[in-house]
Amino acid sequence: MLDVLIIFSFILAGGGIGFHSVEALPLSVQEQVTNQDGLRWVSAGFGALIGGVIGLVAQTTYRRLEVQVRAMPADILLSRAVGLVLGLLVANLMLAPIFLLPIPQEFNFIKPLAAVLGSVMFSVSGVSLADAHGRALLRLINPHTVETMLVAEGTLKPAATKILDTSCVIDGRVEQLLETGFLEGQILVPQFVLQELQQVADASNDQKRVRGRRGLDILNRMKTAYPERLVIHPADYEDVATVDAKLVRLAQDINGTLLTNDYNLNKVASLQKVIVLNVNDLAQSVRPTYLPGDSLDLKILKEGKEPAQGIGYLEDGTMVVVEDGRSYVGGELQVVVTSALQTSAGRMIFARPKASVTA
Repeated sequence: MLDVLIIFSFILAGGGIGFHSVEALPLSVQEQVTNQDGLRWVSAGFGALIGGVIGLVAQTTYRRLEVQVRAMPADILLSRAVGLVLGLLVANLMLAPIFLLPIPQEFNFIKPLAAVLGSVMFSVSGVSLADAHGRALLRLINPHTVETMLVAEGTLKPAATKILDTSCVIDGRVEQLLETGFLEGQILVPQFVLQELQQVADASNDQKRVRGRRGLDILNRMKTAYPERLVIHPADYEDVATVDAKLVRLAQDINGTLLTNDYNLNKVASLQKVIVLNVNDLAQSVRPTYLPGDSLDLKILKEGKEPAQGIGYLEDGTMVVVEDGRSYVGGELQVVVTSALQTSAGRMIFARPKASVTA
């Protein structure tokens, strides 16, 4: 819609200028034209054509500039804008005395020319200085501006906004992540995620209803504990059918990071160049690593598939297969790790009773 409006505005402006440009012709030329109205409309059509071409160029330039501005980090965009404003302000202060000078009538064109050239020069200088000293410029204007930004390798990098998925809210581990302080930046909960949670909480299935209410309770606790960090985002996309597609679209629009534990959503978002933080990957990464020879206390809960095997589980859910552990089912014993295996379903540890190893 905006593209059409830009082109249409230039067409109207070109037609209007062409229509009235006949009046600017010398009187001798106008007197030789027998049909001035016809000439006006021909001139208006020619002006509208030129205006349409200029409008297409302006529309293309505007779209390219929009893409560049969207891709530009917020700190650079802010510092350049401040540098541009300061440059224009200095230009006006420096060039004001020129307009007070008694310049002869023949040289009056110098005033507007100096104003234009001076404004351009100081604006470019302001933007260049902002690129070189953006951090210092932001601190000079507002020392608290950079408090929420991460400093890495001497440059300002804002903490990316995190967008919560429905499954991640219901999972509940995001609440503990906030408490530990490992999760930085603003937390967004889109309105369509809230609607999906409400639908789950109102479901006829008892299990779904419990999960939905659990998610709403977790959000209420997080909102109470972190009222400034947790924000309900009103964005919605009527032309997008699924919640997962809406989440990816929102992350692309605001250049945010998607926080989820949904494997399929993780893959789809990654294909579309959206940064994803998967809570399951984080949990997998922080699990303690057990090497052959390490000992641990384990309760044997059931028999294994093979003869004489016993099965136990660590606190994080990792299954431990204990050779010669069947006779210890229901009891606790100290085992020694012999090997570990990483599978698509998770990690599996193999061990033997410590007494049989030392014997």
